[in-house]
Parts: sequence; C-alpha cells; structure tokens
Amino acid sequence: MIYSDHIISAPKPGVFPLILTLDANGIPHRWITWQHACFYYAKDQIAWTAGEHAFTVRGGYNRVSGERSQIVASSIVAIRGKAMGMRAFSQVPPLNNRELFHRDRYLCAYCGSILQASKLTRDHVIPFSRRGRDTWMNVVTACRSCNERKSDRTPELANMELLYLPYVPNRAEYLILTNRRVLADQMEFLAQHVPAQSRLHQAV
Repeated sequence: MIYSDHIISAPKPGVFPLILTLDANGIPHRWITWQHACFYYAKDQIAWTAGEHAFTVRGGYNRVSGERSQIVASSIVAIRGKAMGMRAFSQVPPLNNRELFHRDRYLCAYCGSILQASKLTRDHVIPFSRRGRDTWMNVVTACRSCNERKSDRTPELANMELLYLPYVPNRAEYLILTNRRVLADQMEFLAQHVPAQSRLHQAV
C-alpha cells in the first residue's frame, strides 16, 4: 500500500514520518530520515523490508531517457551487514523526563491522576538522601502535589502506595517512546519486542 506519493525536490522538515531500521536479523536498531533511507537504497544496502507503508521519493530527470528517478522506501527496512546482537539491544537507554512520562502513560504513581507533562515531575522512589540513584528502576512519574507530599521519604515512610512499579524500557520500547509519529505497522512490529511488563502493551 502506498502511504504517500510526494514528489521530493526541496522537502520541508517532517514531510515523511521517520523510517524504522533493523539489523539483518530483524532486531530494531534506530529511526532514520527518508534522506538516510534513500542513501541505503542507492547503495544497495537494504537486505529486506517489512510493513504496509511505503514512500515514493522522486528526484531529477535522466538527460538521455527523460525518465524521472524514484525510490520507493518502506517504513521498515533491514540494513545489510548490520548485526546488533541481544547485548546491544538490551543496553539501558538514557533517562529523561519526556520518555519517563511516556513510559508511565503520564500517570502519577501515587494518586493515579493523568496530567500534562508540565504538571508532572520525576520522583525518586528511594530519595537521593537515602542513597537512591537516578535510574529507570528508581524513578516514577508523580504529580507535583504528590512529589512534595512524599518529600525525601520512601513511599513506605510517607504512607504512599505505588500504583505501579518502575522498569527499564528496552530498545524497542525506547524507540516507541522517542518518536511522536510512529506508524501503525512500525508500532505493531516494535510491540512484538517490548517486554511483557511494559505499560505500552495497554496502548498498542
């Protein structure tokens, strides 16, 4: 199915959604732009493709034949020769508030309120004052009121029960968290690699 049939000459940013790349074994790797994907196609480095969406990118005309060049890029592409291995796939992704709030579905871990990012904070389950660390396994999303109420105490000492447990997202989930425009076929593919405890399974 052709998702888009834009003629590209001087494209505007964001014309195409990002394209999901895999290694040759089908392990999710990273997001790339359509320009980067065209480079892989032109260099014959696409091992295989997947997904229901494709993007037709048209370039200049051939002086001899008069035909216009074009590349049809799939929304999911495996790059020839790349091999990540499960160790690289399982590496802990960087922690920041945007991905944390997305991981936790913008839900306060203490009162259960679903709020905008501007009204949420990063709470350390075990506070720094009690040797807690700034890691995925020690942080949850909290509204400002609950964070202030908990202060520098543990949930037990503050008598505030956690509604869910923190966890480390793997690369597949992190790719979902970091892209605002994940296509349905990309989401379906990535969801197969997301850990069972992920709250994203409730939304995909």
